[in-house]
Amino acid sequence: MTRSVQALAYSRPSLLKSSQAGQLLGLETAGGLTPRGAEPHPRFFEGFLTSPQVAARGLLAVADVAAARYYQRTLLSSLDPVVTGNGDRLRFEAFSGCCGVYARLDVLREGLDGSRTGHGTTNVDVNNPLREALSRIAGDDPLHLRVGPQEMAVTTLEGPVVEKKVPLPDRWLRGFAEAQVASAAFDLRAELPAAEAVRFLRSLPRSSGNASRGAQWVLPAGKTLRPTTRPVAGAVCLPGPQRLVSLQRVLRHATALRVYGPVADGAATASAWEVVLPGMRLTLTLSPEASRGFSGEGGVLEALATDDAAADAELISVLLAWEPRIEPADLAEQSGLPVERVRAALVRLGTAGRVGYDLADAAYFHRELPYDADRAERHNPRLVAARQLAESGSVVLDGDLAAVVSGEHRYQVREKAGALSCTCQWWADYRGRRGPCKHALAVRMTRRGATATAGAR
Repeated sequence: MTRSVQALAYSRPSLLKSSQAGQLLGLETAGGLTPRGAEPHPRFFEGFLTSPQVAARGLLAVADVAAARYYQRTLLSSLDPVVTGNGDRLRFEAFSGCCGVYARLDVLREGLDGSRTGHGTTNVDVNNPLREALSRIAGDDPLHLRVGPQEMAVTTLEGPVVEKKVPLPDRWLRGFAEAQVASAAFDLRAELPAAEAVRFLRSLPRSSGNASRGAQWVLPAGKTLRPTTRPVAGAVCLPGPQRLVSLQRVLRHATALRVYGPVADGAATASAWEVVLPGMRLTLTLSPEASRGFSGEGGVLEALATDDAAADAELISVLLAWEPRIEPADLAEQSGLPVERVRAALVRLGTAGRVGYDLADAAYFHRELPYDADRAERHNPRLVAARQLAESGSVVLDGDLAAVVSGEHRYQVREKAGALSCTCQWWADYRGRRGPCKHALAVRMTRRGATATAGAR
């Protein structure tokens, strides 16, 4: 597995301290992007949290996921959460070390009481002493939040005093992108009121015993969810239910639980679990299996395989301005592109960490992950292999059929109603549920190249 090293440089550790005016939560930022360009320590917010204890527990839940491996547990360093200022809210995001759980805390406008919320994305320092301090916050005494350095400190910094170097696997970056693609295909499947939400979540296992290793299914029944042994119509997949344990931190403050997922087709699928809180939302998105991270799902490969999407993404990226809701129709009007190409461009931008997806709003949002997320595309094994096959002349087109020579084997790829199937083992195992195989991708690339050449004559 390819790894890079992410260096996070903070001017000082984040801390929670008391003053005459109450408690102050100072979250320090590392390098990130803003409308003014790259900044070493961007400043996004200063003001009060309207529900301090809820916000503290929500932030701890995100930090829990960042530090967790839900499969093959080992002690590894975790990457500090990413924070994005979208003008009307703050979003705190993290991905688990096993690449199977994506967490996000959205602190909405009604959860913030400050003069302004800035725009941009960076990492925020969540260290162990801060975690301990946050866990001790009780009641709703005023809590002042500062995301970024103090104004006075901005001009007096002589260099970082806190530096963290964290191994960053390429599959972690790909997982960030795949989680957004999966979420964009979800619909709201159930919404539970507070009492039922608490009852259901507390009934889930907290550890990965034999009973919770595989995918489980739940079926909306009135205002609750009941378990079912098979994916009947209307059921939602709950893969590795112990991975929802971080939601326990905020249960006493929950006002509702929303469950999102795709239409059940008999196979294990990803799903998202959103706890609605006063002025906030905490969402955990689970990969289809605890042993299977998002990085191998392949949902982004079709968009990455097109030359149009690369050019379109470059155009669309210029039009983004850290919006909390990206409207494809508006971007289509501004860019002159069809809405379908705008959506494909947004998928491609997701692979570079430049957009996320908010299920509650059913919309993409703009952010710029503070690391070289383009590695996710350059080092995607299936995409790299497909390009090698296409460029080496290993694909022979014959109408709706194509032959692909890969190693000592010859595979047949068939196109029907725009979808590709293959005679390889990958297709036999997954039937497109984890994206196209490298042979189908190579055919797609070759076919588009041939069409472009014919059109240029």
